[in-house]
Amino acid sequence: MLFACVVLTAVWLLVHITAEGCGRGNAPASKPPHGAAEICDKGNMTINTSPHVQPGTNIILSCQLNRHTEQCRIAIFFNSFELINNYSSSVSTEFQVRAYGKHMFTCKIVCEHKRKLVCGIDVESGNPPEEPRNVSCIQYETDGHPTCTWDKGRLTYISTKYVLQLSNGTDVSCVSEESLNQRFGSLALSKLNFDSTYTLVVAASNELGSAFSQPLAFTLIDIVKPHPPNFSVEFDNSSTSSCSFIWHSDMRGRHCRLRYRPLTSHTWSMVESLTSEKCNLGGLEPHTTYEFQVSCKMHPERGLWSSWRGYRTQTPEAAPTGILDIWYRQQDLDSQRQNISVFWKALSASEARGRILGYTVTFEALGQRSPPAGEVHLTTQTSYARVTPREGYKVTVTAENSRGRSPPTSIITNLGTQDLPPPQQVSAVAAGNSSILVSWKAPASPSVPIGGYVVEWAEMQRDPRPAWVRLPASNLSTVITEHIKDNVCYQISVFALYRDRAGQAASVWGYSRAEGSGDWMAIVLTCSFFIFSACVCSVPPARKLLHSLLSAVMPQWQSKAIPDPANATWAKKYISVKAELSLSSSLFLPSVSSFEEPEITHVEEAFTKTGPPALGDKFFGTVGTGDGSPAGGVGQEEMGYGAVPSAADGDVSEQQLHDLYQRLVEVTEVTEVTEHTQPVSDYIANPVTSTAPTYPLVTEDQPEIECNLPSIFPTTFLTPIHSYEGNLTLDTVKINCSSFPR
Repeated sequence: MLFACVVLTAVWLLVHITAEGCGRGNAPASKPPHGAAEICDKGNMTINTSPHVQPGTNIILSCQLNRHTEQCRIAIFFNSFELINNYSSSVSTEFQVRAYGKHMFTCKIVCEHKRKLVCGIDVESGNPPEEPRNVSCIQYETDGHPTCTWDKGRLTYISTKYVLQLSNGTDVSCVSEESLNQRFGSLALSKLNFDSTYTLVVAASNELGSAFSQPLAFTLIDIVKPHPPNFSVEFDNSSTSSCSFIWHSDMRGRHCRLRYRPLTSHTWSMVESLTSEKCNLGGLEPHTTYEFQVSCKMHPERGLWSSWRGYRTQTPEAAPTGILDIWYRQQDLDSQRQNISVFWKALSASEARGRILGYTVTFEALGQRSPPAGEVHLTTQTSYARVTPREGYKVTVTAENSRGRSPPTSIITNLGTQDLPPPQQVSAVAAGNSSILVSWKAPASPSVPIGGYVVEWAEMQRDPRPAWVRLPASNLSTVITEHIKDNVCYQISVFALYRDRAGQAASVWGYSRAEGSGDWMAIVLTCSFFIFSACVCSVPPARKLLHSLLSAVMPQWQSKAIPDPANATWAKKYISVKAELSLSSSLFLPSVSSFEEPEITHVEEAFTKTGPPALGDKFFGTVGTGDGSPAGGVGQEEMGYGAVPSAADGDVSEQQLHDLYQRLVEVTEVTEVTEHTQPVSDYIANPVTSTAPTYPLVTEDQPEIECNLPSIFPTTFLTPIHSYEGNLTLDTVKINCSSFPR
């Protein structure tokens, strides 16, 4: 051990001595030890330090003219910015270097507005190199060339040289870096041999200092990285754990490792040493695609691993291990026959352990005394239906692949299930997102222990194949999601399992509705708003502030009072006219509260022969005689006779009628603007009742004048033409304007 340390120390000293020699052979020209100067034709410029400094260094800049001009100034500039000037032949100033990079200083003669360059000098600011780290070398395959890399460390900001010094104990070679990468170094070496031990040092140097990496000692076998191998994997059909590796390249003398995983997994299983072509891998699943990857190196304990190379293949099949989940439906066809439909669910991939080729269904009748001979049926479907005599059967189903059959699964279709009670209080509640929550209670006082439950559901139209789920006896609820669609009604049945038999069913209807979250969000927001409003309104200052905000936001018309229609001008005029009208009509119409018969005035009739009535004359009803005999009808085209009024009646009545109709005209002018369908009862009290007083028909012997009064009566006021006998009342005649005195 001591000898090895002495040898390594000697090699390190040899390399460093050699490195200094390599560095001197490529070192730049030496500079003045206590400053630098630039000599120009018109003068010179100097600094008191080396032109390469670190940030924070103070330097003194000086400029000296060869010939002085009294009218001009001499000045020193830094990147066109004037630092100092003087009316003499020389000038000097101190400057602190703060930033990295090149700094350009110039000396100029300034005459009025003109500047002339005298001389200039450059100063570079940077860092000395750090020690190179993470030095490594690699060679691909045995016939390549090694390449070495390292980390350069922090940036130097000035020109820095990197040299690889390689020694085999007797000879030393120096190779300069050609890469321009500022972070990482890389350099290719000449071909090496397997018999020598090499020592590598990376030397870095610039004008501010130098640094050396730690020596790296290696042999060629330590840095050779072989190419990944070409291979394939084959399995023995009799076992999934026995496999063979077939190499497609020369792997003699190489050490390899293996890792593998199913394609559905992210976890690798590792075999560290794969030294032969045969391997025995445990834990592989049948009929599963696996990925195998292999990596190799030159020596078991030394050298570099190759990259991983992969190969994918499927393991062979094995006999199924899963147990089928079966269910059935039984339907009576008549008194002697029944239809039994058996359903089962396909095995998962891990249970099938291969491709299922078909299913075997066996029916065994339970009513026979001798051992029953089962009827065997083959199918590739996951259901089977058969018409059988009406008796109980034991139905057994198995699945088969190329390597064997699954364990048998049986169910008994016994007709006598009355002694096997159903579950109680079955309910189905929509759970949203295409699901239904089904819950129930255990059967009451079962005579046989309960082995579990089966929940079956199908659409209302009675699907030919139901969906079902089998649950342990401890479960009294489940959420069904298989084949559930929103807003579709399903018949849901719950069965209790008693050993191998199913008891009576308890059925309900249920459906699932879509959840979207918007309705709930609206409800939550609405409730939150009302709760917040109630809290705010309970605090007087907050209520006052809220009222102020709402008053500022709402339109101005919202805060104004709604005008009262009773204060309108037309309404006041209407009330005034109505009052006058009521006063005038009271002279002719009796009080509504009076039950006395109206006074009857007999009309003296005189008949004169007149011509046909004018177009403007229309009679509503007929005029009767005093003794009740009809005098004639309106609408007769032949010559008619009109009644002559008696002169015994006074002029007072005529004047009152004239005033009344003038009031009616005034009221009409008002109501036409505002209301066209005002009932006439607002103006004349009870115009069509039989309690209206009678008035004589008044006419004058003068030409008839048509009075085009605006209509204020609704159409219901104008009654059809009827024949009236006896007394003549005001509501059955039309008074012509010509009867009024002018």
